[in-house]
Amino acid sequence: MKQVVDVRRKSDRSMYVKSVVGLEIFNVVSMYAPQIGMNEDIKKLFWEDLDVVIQSIPNNEEIFVGGDFNGHIGRKGDGYEMVHGGFGYGARNNRGVSMLDFAVAYELSIVNSYFRKMEEHLVTLKSGNTSSQINTS
Repeated sequence: MKQVVDVRRKSDRSMYVKSVVGLEIFNVVSMYAPQIGMNEDIKKLFWEDLDVVIQSIPNNEEIFVGGDFNGHIGRKGDGYEMVHGGFGYGARNNRGVSMLDFAVAYELSIVNSYFRKMEEHLVTLKSGNTSSQINTS
């Protein structure tokens, strides 16, 4: 038996869907972090809202977070091996550090960093000479 049992919107930037599949309960959290140039108060509120959402989910339920953190976790785990698989892209930035710290705090993994990919499959945004990758946890 599969069913959606709850849908909650925390803000314009985060929501989650709770579903039951067999005996398991899955929570899929969808979120979108503020862009780099946004006010620091908006960024802080985003992380606080995301904390509230994650903390509201019981420990015996599975959590999957997807979306855009607007950060880069970097090519290597370098101190975050428990959540970073070692197959990231580019250089880590402050937003990437926040994302990695979040993953550590909630015992999550940055799943797309656990799979070796060809360079052209790592890049999710290319404009002129600039390449970037969107990271999700």
